[in-house]
Amino acid sequence: MKIDFNVSKHVYFIGIGGISMSGLAQILLSRGFKVSGSDRAPSDLTDQLSNEGATVYIGQRSSNISEDIDLCVYTAAIHPDNPEYIRCQELSIPMMTRAEFLGQLMKNYSDSVAVSGTHGKTTTSAMAGEILMAASLDPTLSIGGILPSINGNIRIGSSDYFLTEACEYTNSFLSFFPKYGIILNVEEDHLDFFKDINDIRNSFKKFAKLLPDDGLLIINGAIDNYEELCKDLKCKVVTFGKATTNDYYPTDLSISEEGYTCYTLNTPSGKTASIKLRVLGEHNVLNSLASLALADSLGIDLDTAKSALFNFGGTKRRFEYKGNLKGINIIDDYAHHPTEIKATLTAAKDYKHENMWVVFQPHTYTRTKAFMDEFAEALSLCENVILADIYAARETDTLGISSEDLQKKIQAFGKNCYYFKNFTDIEIFLLQNCIPGDMLITMGAGDVYKIGENLLGD
Repeated sequence: MKIDFNVSKHVYFIGIGGISMSGLAQILLSRGFKVSGSDRAPSDLTDQLSNEGATVYIGQRSSNISEDIDLCVYTAAIHPDNPEYIRCQELSIPMMTRAEFLGQLMKNYSDSVAVSGTHGKTTTSAMAGEILMAASLDPTLSIGGILPSINGNIRIGSSDYFLTEACEYTNSFLSFFPKYGIILNVEEDHLDFFKDINDIRNSFKKFAKLLPDDGLLIINGAIDNYEELCKDLKCKVVTFGKATTNDYYPTDLSISEEGYTCYTLNTPSGKTASIKLRVLGEHNVLNSLASLALADSLGIDLDTAKSALFNFGGTKRRFEYKGNLKGINIIDDYAHHPTEIKATLTAAKDYKHENMWVVFQPHTYTRTKAFMDEFAEALSLCENVILADIYAARETDTLGISSEDLQKKIQAFGKNCYYFKNFTDIEIFLLQNCIPGDMLITMGAGDVYKIGENLLGD
């Protein structure tokens, strides 16, 4: 099915409250479409959609599906045994994955940007989005997190610029039609879908081949044998990274007295710019380099770009300051892969504190089992680690593992590591052991953020 986005239809979203699905629903509402959908639980996003005119059902039931629906869009988490999925098939309603739908939407924009990579997609998309807005390009943005400057995850513009994240899970990004592509990094993850790192690399190679001849690929030069991913591409390719062999690279990297990350941007044309970031960490330097490479390639003035980056304070759940409880600073972070955890904890050392505490909630049994040793090594960067139960997400098979297995491995590094079965016990332990001046980081892709919010009384 091909969609004419200039002709209003009735579109139903199974999982409408998801960060990406809700954004797509908002775009359709702005175009006069009739939008309905369901989710398992109410949220700020479902409330917002309801206020904007969408019909939102809480709970997924076959009775939610009406015969006037022209198209059903569903996420990768929806399986063929879902009652709404089954009912749509019974009624012969055309169905499309979220990625396929997003790909068709991208065809309506001549200057579409897709940000891919194992890590950093949300932050880099947000940085690039801030730059496009500062340059008055009036972009449409679909961010995988809440961006304070647009008070949400979606911005509907009127230009030909469309920027979105491009996730490799289930090869979703291979349904996209970008003109500009960014590959931030390529590492092992989502091993419940991919066979191994070579399988993952092959998908990123296919993603790069989606770019048209007059397009642009911006790729991290530190990716192992990155040239192989770019082989035979007809579009322009530029690299970014720490090494001076890259087209875009930093020099004079430092932390200012105010706590800003500072560096000098070097470009292939010889232009330089002094960059200051309010977000911490070397990983954010790389994220900013990718966004600056895009800006420079689009002809955006570097002064405009660097000002936009300085004003960027991060997205929600990316080293987000939640509040202070009796002298204890509480931070929340979405890190759920060993590389992300290392980056966050390394950056956190530049944040003034006495003792550092991390409450980590492993995300999915598959990922936890695949990276058990790597998780232990990464978390050992913190002296005090508290583990919650594994957040199952879409999985039902425990694979015979638990957070207690991870606890033993962290303790083998000589670190304090505690495990509690529920959030209440974790909160009680924290109140008894944290002292003024300490920093507490809640970490993971599940609902671990609720611990900090509970402690703060939010």
